[in-house]
Amino acid sequence: MNYLLAGRHFPTIIVATMLTGLAIGGASTVGVAEGAYTQGISAGWYNAAWGAGGIIVGILVADAFRRMEVRTIPEMMERMYGPSSRLISIIAQILIMMVITSLQYVAGGAILTALLPSIFTFQQGVLLTALVFVGITLIGGYWAAGLSNLINVIIIYLGVVVAIFISVSNFGGFEAITSRLPAGGPWFHPISGVGLSIIMAWMVVMITQTFSIQAITQIAFAARNGRTARRGFIIGGIITIPAGFLCALFGIIAAAQFPGLDNAAMALPTLVTHITPAVGGLLLASLWAADISTAVGLLLGCSTMVTEDFLKRLMPEKITPRGELLISRLAVLLVSAATLWLALTSVGILKTITTALAMTSSFTLLILANIFAPALCKKNCGFWTILASVVIWVAWTLFPSTHIVPHIIYLEWPICLGVFSACALLSKEPAERLLKEVPEIGN
Repeated sequence: MNYLLAGRHFPTIIVATMLTGLAIGGASTVGVAEGAYTQGISAGWYNAAWGAGGIIVGILVADAFRRMEVRTIPEMMERMYGPSSRLISIIAQILIMMVITSLQYVAGGAILTALLPSIFTFQQGVLLTALVFVGITLIGGYWAAGLSNLINVIIIYLGVVVAIFISVSNFGGFEAITSRLPAGGPWFHPISGVGLSIIMAWMVVMITQTFSIQAITQIAFAARNGRTARRGFIIGGIITIPAGFLCALFGIIAAAQFPGLDNAAMALPTLVTHITPAVGGLLLASLWAADISTAVGLLLGCSTMVTEDFLKRLMPEKITPRGELLISRLAVLLVSAATLWLALTSVGILKTITTALAMTSSFTLLILANIFAPALCKKNCGFWTILASVVIWVAWTLFPSTHIVPHIIYLEWPICLGVFSACALLSKEPAERLLKEVPEIGN
């Protein structure tokens, strides 16, 4: 309990910075700058969507999550919808979080390559990133992750804000930078670069995933009480929103100063090497802090599921606290090996992460229905709805002919709603209601 959930003692400030640190990772810094290198300021909506999700979860269900007294999303699914739901939940949740974790290694590799190009290749940077993150996770546990994120969030914002001012000054001022941007680009239009359909997809995906991905809900599970969870999520969401637009400015400055980069993911790391060493070092520290804050939370979230929902099930005898700690650390190593393999083969930071996160549609639907509309929930809704979301993601990933909409989320929600509705109409056995009282919104 202490290693994986910090003894359920997180105060409001740690809940807020843990959420912010998880949100502002490689995808939200290097990845947003990568998007802004060609799409302009609208790439910053990625983080705004993340922040909106945190605020909405804080208002609606963070208190309920804490009062459920569960450790994992699969455990929650089993208690509501039965053992089959837990099994399919383990598969889907671990798949989602492994993809996200691997992308933090990719971002870390890009940072190290830009900082020390004579020492690290991109692959070597990814490997070292993975080793550092795994080492921190193995030693510290969830409470250490929370405390480090408090420091990381301060470093992230300090580094980003100072580096923006110095970059603008070093490159001749804002007007000089804008004059060097490729003509005709949607550099400062709030929507047209990424496009309204993709921005709306980000909003739906990020709001959806904040309700139901293990690494996020685990923050609420570890809160001191329901009120702490609620306030922490709302504050964390507010803190998260500006980061994306700030990092998008780096991508725009890089597009003006370094056009034609072979790898757009190198936009921000390349910019760092062309500003003053002190500020560049501060910014690189902030980027590294962002990567650490996200990866540690994800690895511990994965470890919690592997420990609680898999390894403990293989050991029916009572496990001692020391044995549980050993199992948890073994789970970290297993997950890390798999995510490192993904990191060395994945491309397109934001594209990959948002398609995987779309699978959380099924979990969010099942959780919200159980809390706010329990009469609609039937026992077999869990398994079939989650299975549908996994099948959709696999089809979207493997078969381009399924791309009949701008983003996978536009398939996930309608099909999951359809499957859930069919189960509700055709099945008779009701699901278990995890909370007897609906949480009061805003209290």
